[in-house]
Amino acid sequence: MSVSPRLDLVGIVTNDLDRSLAFYRSLGLDIPETPSDAPHVEFTFDNGLRLAWDAPSTIASFDPDFVVTDGRHPVALAFDFGTPDAVDEAYARITAEFPGHREPFDAVWGQRYAVLLDPDGNTVDLFAAL
Repeated sequence: MSVSPRLDLVGIVTNDLDRSLAFYRSLGLDIPETPSDAPHVEFTFDNGLRLAWDAPSTIASFDPDFVVTDGRHPVALAFDFGTPDAVDEAYARITAEFPGHREPFDAVWGQRYAVLLDPDGNTVDLFAAL
């Protein structure tokens, strides 16, 4: 059975978390104050969509091949597939046609997680709570 994923998170990789958060706060987002050494920050909109910021070291902690380059935009889309089995199924189905980047794994933060790259090199994450 095919699952219709829900766009759950847009991720921004930033070298300067404080500056990036200041920018988005200037847009009117009520992002709580965060320690400058935080590895990950999230803001949830009223509709449930999350916007997240990560240091490159945070992404590299689970994706050792991750490198920010001039040709790669550090923006990620993350889709909630509802169940760990649905993550595995979607990864297998999609990688039959497109290259995978990080096979499904049980992440220490409590999710079944996998990473794809779209044809333009954007990160597309698939996940579900464990």
